[in-house]
Amino acid sequence: MGAWAFYITTLLVYFAVDVLSAFSLNLQFGYAGVVNFGFIVFQAAGAYAAAVVVLGPSGGVASFQQYVFGARLPFPLDLLVAAAAGALLSFVVGLFALRRMRRDYQAAVLLIVSLIALQVVSADVPLFNGSNGLTGVTWPFGEFFGATATGQPWLYLIYSLVICAVVCGGVWWLSRSPWGRSLRAMRDHEDAASAMGLNITSLRLQVFVLGGAVAGLSGGLLVEYIGAWSPGAWGYAETFVIFTAIFVGGVGNYRGVMIGTLLVPIIFLEIPRFLPAIGYPGLTDSLEWVVVGLAWMLCLLFRPRGILPERRLRAPRAEGVALDPAPAEGGA
Repeated sequence: MGAWAFYITTLLVYFAVDVLSAFSLNLQFGYAGVVNFGFIVFQAAGAYAAAVVVLGPSGGVASFQQYVFGARLPFPLDLLVAAAAGALLSFVVGLFALRRMRRDYQAAVLLIVSLIALQVVSADVPLFNGSNGLTGVTWPFGEFFGATATGQPWLYLIYSLVICAVVCGGVWWLSRSPWGRSLRAMRDHEDAASAMGLNITSLRLQVFVLGGAVAGLSGGLLVEYIGAWSPGAWGYAETFVIFTAIFVGGVGNYRGVMIGTLLVPIIFLEIPRFLPAIGYPGLTDSLEWVVVGLAWMLCLLFRPRGILPERRLRAPRAEGVALDPAPAEGGA
């Protein structure tokens, strides 16, 4: 496979992973109003979990790094473990961060959780090899095609796109279900939704855990492809990129979210790589964050609802239910 073909394949795999991440965050924020500034932590939890269940024992060829578990599960069990890790961490964090607390306070707590998690994982070497991170994660199809099979990147691309389509289709279906309408009611009129009998705390926790499971799955899918993961891969700026994609595409509109994901993490972040080197070393690479910040600000100024705004919800009327006739004039 040529260099350009491999580059395009890699971008498409990243696109599938980013779409999963954006759908997860859009479900939490766009539909339920949960401002998850710690989103990247749950993706990282899935990546670490998927890595430590396929790396095998930490001795022998892997003696240069330390980590827990050291299992050697076949695929796709590692992805199931990744999703479960994201869901479990979301449940634990959600029990404390999503209880009766204002949304801005929730956002601050989740951001603090992400910063604490980053420092803990970096400092605790026996957990996930500290700041050096994990490496040597094998390709999921290596036992069938070999580690250097020519067509393997394309095979992994198909594999990731299928998973992305199935999971995103399920998230889209849930968002249009009565449960999804309850989320929107909670987001728009929390007091009214609570007065109608909706358990706000339970709904928040449900959507938070479901979003965490999808985030963990995206992390597992990514670490399988790149073969490594370290604290440098999940700083708070990564959450900022996904939020920018959602705002640019259209909060609450999954088609818009896909467009925003294509524009921000894929196109906008790749443009600086093709610019000539200017100024001091590293300046060109830093321009990608300037581009992302400008994209968000311009969107808020000129297109605050995004490229494809959220559509107004029109719930179908149940069959056989007629509207009450207007009272006659002069009636009681």
